[in-house]
Amino acid sequence: MLKRYLAIGVLATSTLAAGMALARDETGTITNIDAKADQITLSSGTTIKLPENIEVESFKVGERVAVHYTVQKSGGALASKVSAAK
Repeated sequence: MLKRYLAIGVLATSTLAAGMALARDETGTITNIDAKADQITLSSGTTIKLPENIEVESFKVGERVAVHYTVQKSGGALASKVSAAK
């Protein structure tokens, strides 16, 4: 019985950890802006889609930004916050 509860606990913890691993923070310089696709590409090569509440026109190539984003099931990155980085 104890083994069963232990197995359930391990499974629940690993599932929770996997979900948490999908949220990421990255700081970098914008190297490309695709206004039609509402995407920015950072110096690391990461391409991040911006949601409707973040205007792609408010950014410039060469600007250093900090981005909080989640990796979607499709593998694409979707930003939830983008701010100027120091």
